Amino acid sequence: MQRIVKERDRLLRRAVQAGGLVGSATTLACVLVPGGLEADARLGCIVLVLLMAAGQYLLGSTGALRWAVLTVLSGEAIILIVGFTSHPGIPPNLIEESVIGMVSTAPMCAVASVLLTSPRRLLLLVACFVLTVTSVAAVTVDAPDRTVLLALTVSMWLAFTLASWWIAQSVPRVMHRIAAIGRAHRAERHASELEAQRRQDARLLHDTVLATLTLLAHSGVGVSPIALQKQAGDDARLLRQLRLGGLPTPRRSGVYSLESASVLTLGDTLDAVRQRFERLGLTVNWHGSGQVQLHSTVLDSFLLALSECLENVRRHSGVDHADVTITDDDSTVRAMVTDTGVGFDLGQVGSERLGVAESVIARLRDIGGNARLFSSPGAGTTVVLEVPK
Repeated sequence: MQRIVKERDRLLRRAVQAGGLVGSATTLACVLVPGGLEADARLGCIVLVLLMAAGQYLLGSTGALRWAVLTVLSGEAIILIVGFTSHPGIPPNLIEESVIGMVSTAPMCAVASVLLTSPRRLLLLVACFVLTVTSVAAVTVDAPDRTVLLALTVSMWLAFTLASWWIAQSVPRVMHRIAAIGRAHRAERHASELEAQRRQDARLLHDTVLATLTLLAHSGVGVSPIALQKQAGDDARLLRQLRLGGLPTPRRSGVYSLESASVLTLGDTLDAVRQRFERLGLTVNWHGSGQVQLHSTVLDSFLLALSECLENVRRHSGVDHADVTITDDDSTVRAMVTDTGVGFDLGQVGSERLGVAESVIARLRDIGGNARLFSSPGAGTTVVLEVPK
């Protein structure tokens, strides 16, 4: 609430500066018109206009009441000087009426913008208004346009007061709505983070526990008991870490741990992937260079997506070998996983299948990478993985 009040007062003070200084400049231009005022009256009005402008500037900067009083008293002095220096019995000329009408409106009534925020200031606003109207009425007794000047003075004071009141009432509403939008944004971001965490958890389970359970459901066909036992042990350790509140971090393909990793070389980890799948009965033929350094986060996602592709080859292709080609350029590292198996129809993959959609495509997109899949029944499958360096 305190911040809303400060923003409201700052905006009202800027309104004083903008409206008041423009009115003072216009009044000064009227005062300087040749032949309009007596020489002594012109000199006094110039000094008072500059003093009034200084009061308006300081009032807009600080909001102190003394500068509002200085502004109003300077304007009153100008009205009295112009009104009572004209010759007795001779009505004010056009320039004198213009100066009176100008100074009694914009330069003086601009103070209404900062006199609406407390009861004490409201009393000062009423006093300034009454004093201004009384002064204009006193010096324009013989003026033919007296009614116009009085009506202009009253209407401008009312207009500035109503406009300032509207601003004072609108700013808190706007700030409350901005705060509500901020709360909605935070809630949406929290929901997005929860959704991202849910998808990450789904990938984690798919890559570890579900893969092991699938092997057990098929009686471990094609996998040695030792390899199956090792994989189940890794899953058990991961579940214990999760139960104790740990945050799993993939350290190398197929293994999650709580240990952090730094920048690693791709070639140092591809061999671990090859050995793992050889234990599972899939021969992987590597092509290209693996001596590419990647940040640990990028490398983890890249290897896990690559492992998921090889796991799909092992499970679904009907062949016992696959080819992986590693290439890179100045900004991207690519891996092309190819098999000559049975292939499949991309359009027949259900949305409930998480393997390719989450563990490959979504995983790489999360780190700024991409994955493309090419397959057709009887023609094998090719997956192209791309990650940034």
